[in-house]
Amino acid sequence: MDRLVTTTPGLYPPPDWAERPRIPAAGSPEYRVDAPEAAGYCGRYGRLRRELIGWQREAGLDRIVEGQARWRDRLAHPLVVHDAVETGGTARYYDGRAYREPVVTGDLSYDGSMAATVAAALATVPVDRFQAVVPGPYTLADLAAGDRHELLAETGSFLAAEIEDFPSIGTLMMLEPGLVSSPPDDGTDARASEAIDGVASATDAPVVVHTYGGAFDEKVHAHLLDADVDAVGYDLVTDHDAALYTVNEYGTADDVALGVVDARGGIPPSATVRERVEWFVERTPVADFGTVYATANTELAGLPAATARAVLSTLGGVDGPHRDRDRNE
Repeated sequence: MDRLVTTTPGLYPPPDWAERPRIPAAGSPEYRVDAPEAAGYCGRYGRLRRELIGWQREAGLDRIVEGQARWRDRLAHPLVVHDAVETGGTARYYDGRAYREPVVTGDLSYDGSMAATVAAALATVPVDRFQAVVPGPYTLADLAAGDRHELLAETGSFLAAEIEDFPSIGTLMMLEPGLVSSPPDDGTDARASEAIDGVASATDAPVVVHTYGGAFDEKVHAHLLDADVDAVGYDLVTDHDAALYTVNEYGTADDVALGVVDARGGIPPSATVRERVEWFVERTPVADFGTVYATANTELAGLPAATARAVLSTLGGVDGPHRDRDRNE
């Protein structure tokens, strides 16, 4: 391991002052508009973004995310707010929470809302420390209603167009829990890899495909490694033995992301987090990782604000000879 980088998969809970608002109707101004001067809840969004970034700075994280606290439908958000998408009934999200099912009714053309959010965050975060967070094309296709093969092509093209419009960023983390929780079948696994590859090629930044919720199916993992990504993420909280077996048996990318802090509670000391990282690295002799991203295993949206900040603090407190401390602020 040449370098240890602490970060998170984003999707934070709002701070206590912001409360948890009613999910607005899709397409309404308060849902669609990112600008801080927008009405209602989004009128405080600039303040909210600055506070979430402040949490991470205070904790000492190496990579800072925007926070996505406005993503009320979590990973489905980029689809739900699109003009060509209607929302169906309430479905179940991977972690058991409710979300609204996106129903694509037209062309998933360029939208620009994610790029605008990234640009707003970069006004206060140095490029090399900023990590953009996006849902992966397979997970978006799995969350939406319709033919999964068609949706994979559409969501892949949509995400690639959005990411091409991002300003320069330090890292891109693509969240693909669907690969584990609802794995693609034969044929779809190769299509998923191709879609992920297309999205990854839309940026020059290092791309981390982070998965969580369990262990990889062997064939799905093999196809994912065909995609041109810099790091693959493994959820050590849910099943560390399976993650270790998968990497030793089938290899992985040059870099790796390790979900070493439980985003649902039971927060360990920073020294324990470091030990978990070293445990994995020492037991994967087949790999010589350039960068190890130490992260929470899943997004933080389900936590109270105080607990989410404790997760950030325990990650930020990790220390050691490989820790990435080259910061320009």
